[in-house]
Amino acid sequence: MENRLTPQQLTKLVGEVERLSQRQQDELDRGQVEDILRELNLSPDLLDEAMIQLQRKDALVVQQQRQRWLVGGAIASLVVIVAGVVVFVQQQNQALNRISTQQGCVARVQDSCSEAPISRQTSPELFYNVTLKDAPVGKTLSLTCDWVTPDGQVVKQNRYETRQIETPLWNTHCKFPLNSKAPVGSWEVRLRLGDRQLSNTPFDVQ
Repeated sequence: MENRLTPQQLTKLVGEVERLSQRQQDELDRGQVEDILRELNLSPDLLDEAMIQLQRKDALVVQQQRQRWLVGGAIASLVVIVAGVVVFVQQQNQALNRISTQQGCVARVQDSCSEAPISRQTSPELFYNVTLKDAPVGKTLSLTCDWVTPDGQVVKQNRYETRQIETPLWNTHCKFPLNSKAPVGSWEVRLRLGDRQLSNTPFDVQ
């Protein structure tokens, strides 16, 4: 210990001595405790067991506090995780809701919008070529095409998943095998994303 003290160190030293002195005054030795028990007509023989019980209760209080902190921390972590999932799902839904179609046409050739007439005899397979707008880059989409006859019946339903989308404008297509017995007249094809219709295009079959 240094022989010389600063005024600040001296003030702290005096305070610590006073604290230790007060602690000694507040604490009772075993003999004093036994004397108090006798004055209360209580057996000093139970002192050791009582001390053990007090220690156990103190330890239980500490354990319960620790458990409350652990439970509180777990709940807080769970709340953060749930909030993160909710935000992620909302962002995903918003991205899907932004998707629309720039154009859609029915043709006899994939990825083409030719004006050639559609005939049961010369058009064995039809393609619904659609350009998606604001498509989610890096994701895939599960799409559905409904091919509807002139009398309103869905005669073919395509369910498919796109390739991983690379650009916000993305070409996709579904196809329909048109046979010679298909009814002539005004048909319609609809493209859906889940329950939401993205586009519908009428076309004539001759």
